[in-house]
Amino acid sequence: MSKHILTTALLFTFTLTGFAKDKYTPIFDGKTLKGWTQRNGTATYRVENGAIVGKTKEGSPNSFLCTDKLYGNFDLKFEVKVDNGLNSGVQIRSQTKDGPKGRVNGPQVEIEMSGKNGAESGYIYGEAAGGWMTPADKRKPHKHFKDGEWNAYRVVAKDAHIQVWINGVQISDLVDKEKLKSHPKGFIGLQVHGIRKGSGPFEVSWRNLGIIELK
Repeated sequence: MSKHILTTALLFTFTLTGFAKDKYTPIFDGKTLKGWTQRNGTATYRVENGAIVGKTKEGSPNSFLCTDKLYGNFDLKFEVKVDNGLNSGVQIRSQTKDGPKGRVNGPQVEIEMSGKNGAESGYIYGEAAGGWMTPADKRKPHKHFKDGEWNAYRVVAKDAHIQVWINGVQISDLVDKEKLKSHPKGFIGLQVHGIRKGSGPFEVSWRNLGIIELK
């Protein structure tokens, strides 16, 4: 076997066994949207090449594809890629107001292309929950999010402490007992942001979503 073929085989094996080795449990089976429910909005979600792909729909408010299972303390990993012109986010410990069909609200891990001047990817926003949870003086624009490529996120939520890494670089280290006390547990939601009239369509994709539940 050539060195190139051996290297490719080893990488493929690592990809297939990655979750088993690091104990992350997949929350997306790579083939269907089983275990997920769409809330709010009329954006579309589909499975393509082992990824969940969300596509904007003009005139739609923010849309969210949410886990049916609720999570409290956890270590979450996923990869994401987003079209230029669209920002997105992943809801954590989120809920709906006024019943299951109500407005999605809760902490959101920001997904935003870096662009020329950097952006706020990885900071924590309160979706329908009072705006930014990460204080302004802590939201330093950065370029750790690679535009047009897959980006690896890790989110650790433990009580009132939320930490976020992008491509191995720590971005967030938020401790806020006041803002986070109303959302100790909830679903994980994949956001397709609403867009301006006459723009789009845009897509955002997620893959390799896995979680370790913590005590």
